Amino acid sequence: MSTTAVKKFDLAVVGAGIVGLSCALAAARRDLKVLVVEREACAKKASVRNFGFITITGQHRETVWPRAMRARDIWQEVATRAGIPIVQRGQWIAARRPEAAAVAEAFRQTDMGENCELLTPAAARQRCPDLHTPGLHAVLWSPHELRVESREAVPRLAYWLEDEYGVAFRWETAVHGVAPPRLDTSRGPVAAEAVVVCPGDDLVTLYPDRLADAGIGRCLLQMLRLESPGFTLPGTVTSDLTLARYDGFANLPEATGLRRRLQVEQAEHLEHGIHLIVAQATDGTLIVGDSHHEVSAGEPFAKERIHQLLREEYQAVMGRPAPATRESWMGTYATARDRAVLIEAPSPDTRLVLITSGVGASIGFAIGEEVINDLFN
Repeated sequence: MSTTAVKKFDLAVVGAGIVGLSCALAAARRDLKVLVVEREACAKKASVRNFGFITITGQHRETVWPRAMRARDIWQEVATRAGIPIVQRGQWIAARRPEAAAVAEAFRQTDMGENCELLTPAAARQRCPDLHTPGLHAVLWSPHELRVESREAVPRLAYWLEDEYGVAFRWETAVHGVAPPRLDTSRGPVAAEAVVVCPGDDLVTLYPDRLADAGIGRCLLQMLRLESPGFTLPGTVTSDLTLARYDGFANLPEATGLRRRLQVEQAEHLEHGIHLIVAQATDGTLIVGDSHHEVSAGEPFAKERIHQLLREEYQAVMGRPAPATRESWMGTYATARDRAVLIEAPSPDTRLVLITSGVGASIGFAIGEEVINDLFN
């Protein structure tokens, strides 16, 4: 993408991950002149290291679920216009224990469970024949989820924003100071009337004191890409561990019994923050994850034991050994214990924005709308 010759912008966005691109989209739809500044040559962190899973079912009722529903609708529109394939739809939550089935049934009775179905094992296998979970009690099926290939979707989104809306990009450019209408960068100053800073898990370059005061830390994940299993999944598959982790499930009274049993039977999985997600790519390979460790620094070294635990859970849910590993990697995102999103105003014309719960793909577009509406209304 070429560097623009425009010298003055209505909005400068710092960071070209999904949150930054979401803010750029919302601003461009208002016919604002937008510049995105990114220190890397392309997005390299959380936005492309994840599942590309727009997750609705089981999200926190107040802070995430309504935003995820809105973001899902925007994804469907943008994917069509930008040529981004929707590679999977729906979610299959395999309840391996009666306690898990009880959580799934209780969730289905809530307003968030609308249009979800609680399937018997026989009914689930008719619709998802390759789900061979031993001792399966029930499957909660949700039609709400979408999945894109994040490694392809995020770069494509950036190209489309430039082509469709004239959004300007300056890659490999670091921002050192923010004081609208001036932005100081490694390639010289930029003039912008307003600025949105979307630092991802960079907690030290811009506004480090604010981020520290807000209790923002970093979460590291381990993920795998497995060779094609020789079958096609109709949607993303998750398990009992998901029912114990996602707030929309875990906050239900019925989840107490499930957590108690998991502490006995899968304590090591819980220790490493593991909950299974199995997503299938267009080439048939499987993206499998993930673990969660809150750390102060970005540890680059993966632990084989965590990969073993992921593969064990895959076999327990899918009813067959995990295929060979094609690749593995560390994911990373900003995290906070008391919030899903951080939006602060260091000045009237500046916003600092982080999604602090690993749901950037799920709610980024909705957050972008909120931030731009607040900044320009």
